[in-house]
Amino acid sequence: MPVSSPQPGQPVRGSRSGKPIMALFDLLGRNWALGIIWQLSGGPMTFRELQDRCESVSPTVLNRRLKELRASLLIERGERGYQLTPLGLELFGMLEPFGTWSMTWAQHLQNEKPDQEKRS
Repeated sequence: MPVSSPQPGQPVRGSRSGKPIMALFDLLGRNWALGIIWQLSGGPMTFRELQDRCESVSPTVLNRRLKELRASLLIERGERGYQLTPLGLELFGMLEPFGTWSMTWAQHLQNEKPDQEKRS
């Protein structure tokens, strides 16, 4: 059975138009898609290594996501396991700032907790 991954020009979750950005949001919004891309940014990994890094992902879901990401040309299978393609590396370069921003966000939330608890 062919892998059903969101493709620009085709209807996707949340959009009948199939605009490229909506296809990308559909793909990246799927369970573990972003986590897999994030983990592979450090270099190639085997299926087992990815499963260990992604903690609670089931083998079925991981296998499905890997197939979708391969069909979308974001990852490929190399000699040492799964790895980001040049397109996947380009996408990660745009996602990487979210990692830095998330640390700032977490700090703000942590600093805000005592004030919120006082108001409750």
